[in-house]
Amino acid sequence: MIDHIGIPISEHARSRAFYLAALAPLGYGIQMEVSAEQTGGEAATGFGADGKPSFWIGAGEPNRTHVAFLASSRAAVDAFYSAALAAGGQDNGAPGLRPHYHANYYGAFVIDPDGHNIEAVCHGAE
Repeated sequence: MIDHIGIPISEHARSRAFYLAALAPLGYGIQMEVSAEQTGGEAATGFGADGKPSFWIGAGEPNRTHVAFLASSRAAVDAFYSAALAAGGQDNGAPGLRPHYHANYYGAFVIDPDGHNIEAVCHGAE
């Protein structure tokens, strides 16, 4: 159900160093880093194992969590986006490819009624 989660941090370098040290004994490390230019906002770091970033940190508004739900298809991502907007969500990124994460990363983003950034993501080619 949950593909990954992200939390806002106030100082990227400090938090990156903290989580790198704290998660190492659990077998987790940095799996991906994206620049501010790639995201269109702030740099972010994804931690996890085996090439899969499941826990992300990046600058953001306090108390604004990011949760990405795994979708079985790109059509399901599209349907999520439409349903979320119809239910009162606010657009935060229309369905589409996000190749700065990987070639088949297809996601859509909405802001929920409490201001959280909610995403549906499909990692497949269709």
